[in-house]
Amino acid sequence: MDSKELMKLAAQACDDKRAEDIVVLDMAEVSLIADYFLICEGSNERQVQAIAREVKEKAEEAGLSVTRIEGFEQARWILVDLNGVICHIFHKDERNYYNLERLWGDAPTVAVESV
Repeated sequence: MDSKELMKLAAQACDDKRAEDIVVLDMAEVSLIADYFLICEGSNERQVQAIAREVKEKAEEAGLSVTRIEGFEQARWILVDLNGVICHIFHKDERNYYNLERLWGDAPTVAVESV
């Protein structure tokens, strides 16, 4: 599975758990860290954890291993590293503070509707 297909799988998993404001940044020309950053938010800690759990489960069902999950216990900003796609799942209150979309503003945005 290539990074684009993996990004689509992760975006669908986020949408399945009703993540809000899903944004995908194409990082291929901007960073060596990942091909895509997927950024979304949940309205409370339980929803943020549910979104992260769904991303992990969908990746594993597709035969992929999750490289790392950080921040699950606090559920304010969970990072799910899918090795090529990094999902940033924020609590609604934290997303505006960190504002990754502005920080990585030179990365093109991928339309989630096309995913």
